[in-house]
Amino acid sequence: MSAQPIAEKLVKALTQQSLTIATAESCTGGLIAAAITDIPGASQAFRYGWVTYSNEAKQRLLNVPAALIAQHSVVSEPVVLSMADGARKLAKADLAIAVSGNAGPTAAMDEPPVGTVCIAVKAREKAQAVTLSLPGLSRNEFRKIVTARALELALRIITC
Repeated sequence: MSAQPIAEKLVKALTQQSLTIATAESCTGGLIAAAITDIPGASQAFRYGWVTYSNEAKQRLLNVPAALIAQHSVVSEPVVLSMADGARKLAKADLAIAVSGNAGPTAAMDEPPVGTVCIAVKAREKAQAVTLSLPGLSRNEFRKIVTARALELALRIITC
């Protein structure tokens, strides 16, 4: 699954609507921001991107409450919604994408299973989060699929 066609559609929709976007990524390590900024004209829409791989980075850079992570797990819909909200507000963007997941190869006892990912898109008026199970993939395949799914969710949010 290639993210490029989806990223092209997203950038086109963002620029046509004069909207801006930010990203807050954990398990994708910046692939979502890269997919967006690979598209000519993305500079009109892309504001900022954060790669917040550690819990500390999520808390310090995106203002995700430590209690939220402790209560729900770092791979949870409440946490990615908080990441997206923090990114959107800090970047002064119209919407933000956030992802957190477990690409493996192992998971600690208190973590969701390998292949679990939560994706959120937060706009001023809308927010949506989803949890996906993508077991059995390599880390690279997992990251590529999560990137494409996150871009699809953002596109749905702004075109519906």
